[in-house]
Order: sequence, then C-alpha cells, then structure tokens
Amino acid sequence: MKIILISIAFIIFAPILGGLLSGLDRIISARMQKRVGPSIFQPFYDVFKLFQKENVVVNSSQNFYMICFLIFTVFTGAMLFTGEDILLTVFSSTLAGIFFVLGGYSTYSPYSFIGSERELISMMSDEPMVILMAIGMYMVTHSFFIHDIVAFDKPAIIYLPGVFIGYLFVLTIKMKKSPFDLSMSHHAHQEVVSGIKTEFSGKSLAMIEIAHWYENIFLLGTVYLFFAVSPIIGILVSLLVYFIETFIDNTNARVKWQWLLKSSWIVALVFGATNILILYFVK
Repeated sequence: MKIILISIAFIIFAPILGGLLSGLDRIISARMQKRVGPSIFQPFYDVFKLFQKENVVVNSSQNFYMICFLIFTVFTGAMLFTGEDILLTVFSSTLAGIFFVLGGYSTYSPYSFIGSERELISMMSDEPMVILMAIGMYMVTHSFFIHDIVAFDKPAIIYLPGVFIGYLFVLTIKMKKSPFDLSMSHHAHQEVVSGIKTEFSGKSLAMIEIAHWYENIFLLGTVYLFFAVSPIIGILVSLLVYFIETFIDNTNARVKWQWLLKSSWIVALVFGATNILILYFVK
C-alpha cells in the first residue's frame, strides 16, 4: 500500500516540481543574458498550449515510441522513490532512452536522425559512470536496494567522493545541458533546429517535455542518495547541483561528440573507477 501511495505521489508531484525547476531555469538563464525572462509557470503554459495543437506526425510509430519513453521515465522515477533495486532503475532509465532514440529514428528526418545518433553517443558516454555509481552504492551499503542505501547510517559521499564528482560530470549529459546537449537543445541557444525533437509537435512534444521534467526529478533523487542520512542537506545539495548545471549550461559552448565520449570515459576511469578500487582494498 505504501509503495502505491508513494508511486501516486511521484506521478502527481514530480511533473509539478520538474516544471517549476524548468521555469526557474529559464528565469536564471534570462537574467544571465540580461533579460527579464518569462514567468516561472511558462513551461506549464507551453505544455498546455502544445496539448491544444494538432498532433502532426510523419508516422504513427513515433507517437508510440514517445508514449513508451514517458511511461518508462515515470516508471524509473517511481522505482527510485519507492526504494527498489538501483540497478533496475538504471536499466529502466536506459530503456526509456532507447525508446526516445527510436522515436527520433522513426521520423526519417535528417535532423532527428543526427539527433538520435548523438543521443546514442551520449548514452554510451554517461552509462559507465552511472553503473559505477550503482556499484559504489552497493560496496558502501552492501545492498542494491535504494531503501537500504537511504537507511545507511553514514552519508555515502564520505566513501564515494570520486564517484560523486564523476556522477556530477555525466549529470550534465543526462540533463542535456550545454556543453553536452548534442542531441537537442532546450533553450535554442545552440541551434535553431532542435535535433531529435525536430519532427515532433503537439501532444507528442508535450509528452517529451513532461518526460524531461520527470527525468530531472529522478536525477536529482540520485544525487540525494549521496547525502540521504541528512534529508535537508540532501535536498539542498540536489537543488544546488541543478543551479550549477544551469550555470554551466549558460556559460559553455557545445563540444564535439569525440570530446564528449573521451572526456566522460576519462572522468569515469580517473574518478569513478579509482574510487571503487580504493574502496575495494580499504573497506
């Protein structure tokens, strides 16, 4: 019963929090560019407007893939917040990303096609560090279950500083922030054509935006795990990480995919794998 209630709470409140964070992101970005910026509720207005527009599609399968992308993104977040297996949440998150890529490929648009290829490269770049994060959590708490990780009597960051640094690095990729927003751009400050989302409109585009809100809350929830012994500190650090990502997004130009792949694997090896090896021999 408790799992059902938490899942329902996540389904209702996660898009509200995610939308508000997105609105705050736009305001901060505007202020950094010496503009007033839109209302904090503008992302909600945009999504409501998209739901009222005609849903023009190249083929029906692209909507199917985006529905699956949204469902598995919600499922991933619900698994995290109900304390399920962290490895399953990683696999579920990857599966959601695969559906997103398939949706882009299914449109036969050259822009979406390139965006999908870039999204696959992004997934290849961030997944090693995400798996190292899950392994690190297991080595510290001796459990893959998130409720055990949260209940651990010490903050995981004490044992996993390198893993945390590496995870923060790939978080920029996961949140699709510049300089790693290769597959698409949220703020149109990189390209006019929006990569993988180019051929999506109306309800399907609204679903992508909502899925992104769910995904951001899920990702901030994983940051919280490093400080779970102190909920207030965990929430504050998660919010601080989001603002840092917004700052990075507005102060860096997009890099090439070769640099993305190379830098993320080097960071995973130097910070993540080294931390895991030290933990293995010391703990």
